[in-house]
Amino acid sequence: MLNLEWFRTFKAIYETGTLTGAAEALFVSQPGVSLHLNSLETYVGYKLFDRTSRKMVATERGKVLYNYVQEALNKLESAEQHFHRSVEKDRPTISIGMCFETFQFTLESYLPTLPFNVIIKFGEYPQMQADLDNGILDLIITPQKGDYKNLSYKPFFKERIILVAGKGTVTQPFQKLLQQKDFAAAEIWLKQQTWYGTTGDMEHLRRFWHMNFNKRPDFKPNYIVPNLCSIIRCISGNKGVAVIPDFLSKKEIAAGKIKTLWEGNNVIENTLYFAMRKKTIYEAEIRQIQEIFEKEMT
Repeated sequence: MLNLEWFRTFKAIYETGTLTGAAEALFVSQPGVSLHLNSLETYVGYKLFDRTSRKMVATERGKVLYNYVQEALNKLESAEQHFHRSVEKDRPTISIGMCFETFQFTLESYLPTLPFNVIIKFGEYPQMQADLDNGILDLIITPQKGDYKNLSYKPFFKERIILVAGKGTVTQPFQKLLQQKDFAAAEIWLKQQTWYGTTGDMEHLRRFWHMNFNKRPDFKPNYIVPNLCSIIRCISGNKGVAVIPDFLSKKEIAAGKIKTLWEGNNVIENTLYFAMRKKTIYEAEIRQIQEIFEKEMT
């Protein structure tokens, strides 16, 4: 399917003469510019530029295409600016990627108070980093760092992966086994409990089990729910155990509805990063989002 952004990128390359210049004009990465150009050339079926060491020189077909689309693109850009001024009162829009649970815990309640528009995207971290580099996202919250020279990563929080239990779970026998360092019996006790998991990747449980028992878990959760926030709601004040990031349940732990059962002999910590492009026009908006995360998670 034809993407109008390909034409916007094509116009920027034509007018700046380089991929770098187009990337700076559009506030996206150079690989993103190359991706758009390659996609457009594939779509039209011929080369639009001859690539030299210093400059992108438009081919004859490229010149024809530019003359054909230039006026239309200028009108679209003018209409876009006019629409934002008259209807949205110059409200900028930023796109943010993160996991669903992090959004619910931190940003969700603040959305009505923000003086700008926000688009939230959930997904896998590698894809979100690629989207950030390509200009599709403006900020992501990630425990992973990628090898992107146009992105910067700022650490702001360490999450700890812990074993929690609902208030109704009798945990004294397990604590006694830990004091006795009888980890074989502790493993058996854990397998006898009511476990909650998610429909997605159970990486937290596998890592925790491997780090503390040197094996993969050989059981499945009793209840599979949509996300980690669902787990917290299910076990809060009830029976049940789960492996989750500590910050997600800090309010329930403080209220006595959930208790920390075990942090493990080998504590698992993940550093969370703010990732963004090094050049962005949304520095003020991104800083406001960062302040919300720092307030809620630290």
